[in-house]
This record gives sequence, structure tokens and C-alpha cells, in this order.
Amino acid sequence: MEQSQLLALLEAKQDGFVSGEEISRQLGVSRTAVWKQIRRLESEGFEIEAVPRMGYRLVGRPAKLNAAELQVRLATAAFGRRLHLLDAVTSTQDVLRDLAEAGAPEGTLVIAERQDNGRGRMGRAWVSPPGRGVSMSLLLRPQVPLQQAPQLTLLAAVALCRGLSRETGLAIGIKWPNDLLVDGRKISGILLESAAEDERLRYVAVGLGIAVNLDPADYPDDLLSRAVSLKIAAGRPFDRAALIAAVLLEFEQLYAVYKERGFEPIRILWETYSVTLNRTVSLNAGNGFFEGIPRGLDAGGGLRVELPEGGERTIYSAEIGDAAPLPGQGG
Repeated sequence: MEQSQLLALLEAKQDGFVSGEEISRQLGVSRTAVWKQIRRLESEGFEIEAVPRMGYRLVGRPAKLNAAELQVRLATAAFGRRLHLLDAVTSTQDVLRDLAEAGAPEGTLVIAERQDNGRGRMGRAWVSPPGRGVSMSLLLRPQVPLQQAPQLTLLAAVALCRGLSRETGLAIGIKWPNDLLVDGRKISGILLESAAEDERLRYVAVGLGIAVNLDPADYPDDLLSRAVSLKIAAGRPFDRAALIAAVLLEFEQLYAVYKERGFEPIRILWETYSVTLNRTVSLNAGNGFFEGIPRGLDAGGGLRVELPEGGERTIYSAEIGDAAPLPGQGG
């Protein structure tokens, strides 16, 4: 008997009781085995009420993520099914890279309650106190040329945006290329790191950081104007396991679309959720600042920027400053 099977039975009752006899019958194990698994769940932080002649009832869940509970929530075929749930790591990206080099299959997921050296784009640190956010890395093994790697970054942003929006009800937008914003403040970080051979991708480690239940006191003062958690934005906490399951399902479905139909459907979705397009912005592509109006993505995933003097410039990597309203749009 797996913990996930027992947990699924308890959750199916929606706070009602399940008798030990019924659990024993459905799972094909002894009453003693049921009792041992109940004790194990309790040792991991689940609150389970036991009443004679009524059975067991799930009344509370642990603050820490639990592998069995995550497996119950997953609706994916592969993403997250090979799960490594760890208390503390330097970085989930580092752990996943080692697993990838050892031959781990696509969909392998590493989640850590604490990262001592979590990182984002441009080498920036990622703030995520234990038990309040989500720090995870997902393994992809796409059969695409190396030059298409930027498309996967955009796909990850769309998947995360759609999964979180659906689960929280918040209006979440994408700032190019993959920052997710609520009311102009960042709620997640995405970092893709890849290994290639003969100009083809061997694997991609997709690092996802989500600020879930952080409070204002969890942020350094200089970050509060630029970053926010889902809890602060919505005014209520969220179930981290449910968020992870929603994001993984969205990611798996969009990844299947990408493999079957190419980048075009992802491009359309990214533009739909973008908060970067059709506003004058300041961009730094590594060789100085320039201004322009992003108009959309090209077929390869580059950002098409309309220049003030006419014509367009396509960029694949740049820092974008705060958007300024176009004339007539208000401020």
C-alpha cells in the first residue's frame, strides 16, 4: 500500500470518515497495515482524527510539501511522476542537472523547501523562505536544435502564467521574456539551463520559483515595490501542492502542443498574456540602452521592436525598463 493511495481515500471523503474496514478492503491490506500508514502520515504532519466505529478523517495537512499528497494531486502523464522532494539544497537546478547527466527521464521533478543558492536570470538571487514558496526544477529532453532553446523559455512563461491564473483567479501577465507580474510586481522567477551536443539540445532544466504565501516581512525593503506574493496579491493563502499540480498539467499540455505543432501556438498565447507589447519601453541588449515599442514575437521567439526612427529590431536577450503609456492611453 502506498501513502498516496491511502491519502486519496481520505481526501475523497471531503472531511468525512472512512472506516478502517473500508480502507483495508479497497487497498487489499490488513487493518494493522492501515494503522501503520496512518501513523506514518501523522508523523509527516497530517492531522488525522480516529473515532471508534467511524474510522479515520483527514482534518489537517502539513505545512511542508508531501510527496504522497503531490502524487494524489497530479493529473499529468509524466511531468512530476519522477519526484525528488528535498528539505534543503544549494539549488534545485544543480540537483536536476546531476540527475539529467545520470539519465533521468523527461518529466523528472526536483522540489526543495529551501535553497541556499537559488538563482534567477542574470545571476540574481531568488527570495523564498522555507514553506512559503515553491522552488522546483523540471527536466525536458526536447528533440529540437539548440537555436530553438529561447522558445522553451517563452513556453515555460505561458504555462506558469496559465496554471497560476487558473488556480488563483489573479490577473497575471508576462513581461518579456518570462517574468510574471501582478499589478506590475513580480511573483515568479524562471530560469532555463541547457546542455547541448552537435547543435542539438540534450536536455533542459526548467527552474521555476513561485512566491506563494510570503508576507511583506519576508521581503527586503528594497524589493517590496517590485515583488509580491500570491498571498499578498489575493489577500489569502494558497495550497502549494495544488499550485504545483496546476502548473505541471498546463506545462505538459502546452509542451505536447509545441512538439506536435511547433512554436506558433505558443507565440500566440504568449502575446495574449504579454504586458510588454505596444508600449514604449527602454531596452538594454548588452550594448547600451535604446527605446522602442515591442510589437510581438517572430517565428523564432525573438522580440520585434519598432524603433522611433522607423524599421524594426529583433532581440533575443535584453533588460526591459518599466513600460510608459503611449500617447492617448493615460497613465
